[in-house]
Amino acid sequence: MSGSNKTVNGVDMSAYWLPFTPNRYFHQHPKIMQSAKGAYYFDDHGRKLFDGLSGLWCSPLGHADPRIGAAISKQYEKMDYCPAFQMASEDTFRLATRVADMAPKGLNKVFFTNSGSEAVDTALKIAIGYHRVMGNASRIRMIGRDRAYHGVGMGGISVGGMVANRKMFASMMMPGVDHLPHTLNLSQMAFSKGMPTWGAHLADELEKIVALHDANTIAAVILEPVQGSTGVIVPPQGYLQKIREICTKHAILLIFDEVITGFGRLGANFGADRFGVVPDMITFAKAITNGVIPLGGVIVRDDIYDSIIANGGQEQAIEFFHGYTYSGHPIPMAAGHAVLDIFESDDLVNRARALEPVLENGLHAMKGKAGLLDIRNFGLSGAVELEPIAGKPGLRALKVLEACIERGALVRVAGDVIAVGPPFISEPKEVEFLCSVLGDAVDAAMKINS
Repeated sequence: MSGSNKTVNGVDMSAYWLPFTPNRYFHQHPKIMQSAKGAYYFDDHGRKLFDGLSGLWCSPLGHADPRIGAAISKQYEKMDYCPAFQMASEDTFRLATRVADMAPKGLNKVFFTNSGSEAVDTALKIAIGYHRVMGNASRIRMIGRDRAYHGVGMGGISVGGMVANRKMFASMMMPGVDHLPHTLNLSQMAFSKGMPTWGAHLADELEKIVALHDANTIAAVILEPVQGSTGVIVPPQGYLQKIREICTKHAILLIFDEVITGFGRLGANFGADRFGVVPDMITFAKAITNGVIPLGGVIVRDDIYDSIIANGGQEQAIEFFHGYTYSGHPIPMAAGHAVLDIFESDDLVNRARALEPVLENGLHAMKGKAGLLDIRNFGLSGAVELEPIAGKPGLRALKVLEACIERGALVRVAGDVIAVGPPFISEPKEVEFLCSVLGDAVDAAMKINS
């Protein structure tokens, strides 16, 4: 650790345990943000940094949009909190309606949570509850996917497939979970633009899992339409359609985790829309409030809700014993309404779609650089995979991050993958700048071998 353990402005860093961060490395190489406005952060060295990953995929509108702040302030003066159980605010019902109206046809019920992690665990519980009330209590098994990230709840890490997230907590994880293989194969699809043409057959692995465990034991399959946290793994053409067909065939629920891909990241309301595949549930979070305040949720197929409610016993009885103190909190509701208003007034989903080829062209212009193993992209998201430093996995990407900061941009590190996902408010020249900075940073980091 550094000798002083303080920021350049003298703030003591010793008390704060940073999440998903190599804390020892961070204290030697601190990265302190001081303010944010529009598509930029400003750090404690006075540098203006283009926000190349929209916060953590959660700030597509950029930062400090006064319309969101005004809505939150107005709601605070009106009602700062409403009990989540036995009552709700009118704006909570209104936001649920707006979210449902954006979702694929037939998904019209919204259960609010506070984060993507909570949304995933909620969706898993809904799946178990649904099968139980339908007389299929044996359907308790969940199927996730290798390299998946579904948050940090115990359900989420159980169905998740990132080894580092799981190994410390193996004794706590859900029983009865199996995993599909991921779809990334660099020997077949490296440097693909958009959806790879190879790999739809990997969906057939689900049939093998069904044969192994018996369909009557499987409650749900959960997957991200595009795997974001593990480095933007794009599904092969036809893969998601085949997964949907197999789930339907065996009466297995299909859950799309759209915490990253929801609300425009793929140039559509949801990845389900972009890929033309309708799941039975969709989890969401992040962009719904532009990252300003925590909010997440699950959008549920009507008959799943209806079945659970209809089998809830006497009408004064609670049908589904689940929820959070802050479910449907009025202040995140106000933020959500403001964000969706801005999406509509500023046509942001279409703006994101228009920026997609700019990002694609900028990233793939790096092809041929030394040490680049892959470039992949879909929607307004992309990643470059780097040759690691021998014996030091992840260090190369950290050096790219630091080189990007020196040159005026922020990116996201995931192992030795660098992910980008600029704000929807970006101008084409800013996306081109991001790609140029990343290319120069890769060149600089490739000169480091220890």
